[in-house]
Amino acid sequence: MTVALLQAILSGLAVGGAYALVALGFSITFTTTKTLNFSHGEFVSAGAFIGMSALFLMLGMPVSSTSFGTTEPSLTAQLLAFAAALGVMGLLGWLLYVAGVRPFAGRPGMAWVMSTLGFGVILQSIGLAIWGPKPVVVPAPVGDEVIRFWGIGVRPQELLTLGVSVAVMLVFDHVMNRTMVGKAMRAVAANGQIASLMGINTQAVMIGAFVVSAALAGLSGFLLAPIAQASLFMGLAVGLKGFSGAMIGGLSNPRGCVIGGFALGVLESLINLWQAQWREVAVFALVILVLAFRPTGLFGKPVVEKV
Repeated sequence: MTVALLQAILSGLAVGGAYALVALGFSITFTTTKTLNFSHGEFVSAGAFIGMSALFLMLGMPVSSTSFGTTEPSLTAQLLAFAAALGVMGLLGWLLYVAGVRPFAGRPGMAWVMSTLGFGVILQSIGLAIWGPKPVVVPAPVGDEVIRFWGIGVRPQELLTLGVSVAVMLVFDHVMNRTMVGKAMRAVAANGQIASLMGINTQAVMIGAFVVSAALAGLSGFLLAPIAQASLFMGLAVGLKGFSGAMIGGLSNPRGCVIGGFALGVLESLINLWQAQWREVAVFALVILVLAFRPTGLFGKPVVEKV
């Protein structure tokens, strides 16, 4: 039982790392622009398929292929696909902000909600037209042979997902708290108008927030594709769980969002040891319970309006 418990915790941390990346993306856009990307789940799927398409191109196969067959991409090809996925996703984040958020942000109503949802529908429809609805098995860059230690079996891709997620979050935390870029982002998050008067280019910061948020979603999809197969519908669940993690931790607190994402991943994995059909019930019951007592999340701070 101890081995099974440790196995569940390790697997949960790996999946939780992907949730935490998505949750962090939600936090970045919310704190800087007070808006959210409601197509974030589609961005996760897009990251998986852009990386997959880059691999197809480097192997001399059509972009619309749906199988790698027996071909194993080299590590160099995987790294180039990784860079392509992050670059294209960052570009999509910029496009979303320019076309779907900036024209509506700050105006009465919530038109930006529909514009971001519509952007996600467009992305998914384009993907279905190119690849269709069939999931694609994506080769893992570190192989697929199970690693065993202390009786626990873990796939290398799960360890890679966990390691990359933790590394990205540590770098982001350093940037936010130790660099001028991070100070500018925190200033815009606190008060955009005052930050602008102090000489900070608030538009550049907001664009950067959406670029980074989209890149994090793409990174999550790229890392999850070899574990759960690349599917145009995989992002819905990942995006929803990531948003749930952000709500539990507190949208205004990046560290809290990360903790919330990891916590949800571990909770899911532990519930699977008992009865898998209760997994979603437990996850969203926890979200409702936390928000009932802490509307701003466990680590979020209540907003005080000064008159």
